[in-house]
Parts: sequence; C-alpha cells; structure tokens
Amino acid sequence: MADVAAADEKTSVAASAPVFPLKLLIIVSVVALVFGVGGAFVVVKFLGGSNKGAENSEEQKADAEAKADSKSEAGGKHGQASAPGVMFDLDPFIVNLADTSDVRYLKLTLKLEVDSEAVAAELSARIPQMRDAILVLLSSKDVNAIRTTQGKFQLRDEITQRTNGLLKKPGVRSVYFTEFVVQ
Repeated sequence: MADVAAADEKTSVAASAPVFPLKLLIIVSVVALVFGVGGAFVVVKFLGGSNKGAENSEEQKADAEAKADSKSEAGGKHGQASAPGVMFDLDPFIVNLADTSDVRYLKLTLKLEVDSEAVAAELSARIPQMRDAILVLLSSKDVNAIRTTQGKFQLRDEITQRTNGLLKKPGVRSVYFTEFVVQ
C-alpha cells in the first residue's frame, strides 16, 4: 500500500509541475515582448525617426548634383568625362587622432588632382603650409568620424577646401586616398 501511495504522490507532483513552468514561460514571454516593443520605440523615436536624416540626404543629393554640374560645365557636355588633371603626390601623413579614451593613429597618403602644371608648381612652393593645414585637420578627427565611408568623403572634401584656400585661384579638383590605415 505504501508503494501505491508513493506512486500517487509522484504522479500528482508530476502533473502539477508543468503548470508552474508554463505560467513562468508566459510571464517571461510577455515581459520580453514589452521590453522589445519599448526598445524598438526608443530606437525609432530617438535614433532613426527624425526628419534631420531626410533633410541631410536631400542636401547631399543637391550638393552632389551641383558638383556634377560644375564639373560637366568645366569639362564640356554631359556624358563626357573631363580630361584628367595633373596628379600631385604628397608624402604620407601619420597623426594621432583626437580620441580621448585610446591612443589611435592614422596613416594617410594622398594624391591631389590639380587643373594644370602651374597649380602643381604653386603647390610645390606651398608644401609646408599645405602639410600643416592637413595635419591640423587630420589630428582634429576621431576614429568614429573617419571610419565610415561618409566620413572619408567628408574628409576628402575638407582637404580639398583647405588646399584650395592656400592657392591664389582654386585649382585642386579632387583628393585621392592611396593609403588609409587607422590603428
């Protein structure tokens, strides 16, 4: 008889055991769902849902179209590539980036595309000023600003503006990165 009573207790315990984990499973699922929906709301509301991104992309498209129009006017008709400019080489730059938590380095080698040999000669005379302007610009950047493709394009544009600012008449068409290492 004792064996039968013990067997009845085991089956009643076994039958009631799945009810507790099932309730716990439902509670945990509901809590996870609430946190998931809340987290998604926060991400969309604060990080991705603003109209600033749409405005920035429209401004970037307009800037790209304006650059394309100015290049096509300088180079001739639409659909024809302008003649390649003179390439001007610069020695590599090695700078500390402006990261406060870690010490990071950037090694950058550039080639400048200029309009003519006269502009290249003017740049040759201003190498110390040009290197200084580029070094100050590079050392003001942090790794997050230059790691993305958009950051590299922005850096390219800033270098073009700074080098054109040193010339009597802007003559630098584009900047090309031939080496870009962040460590």
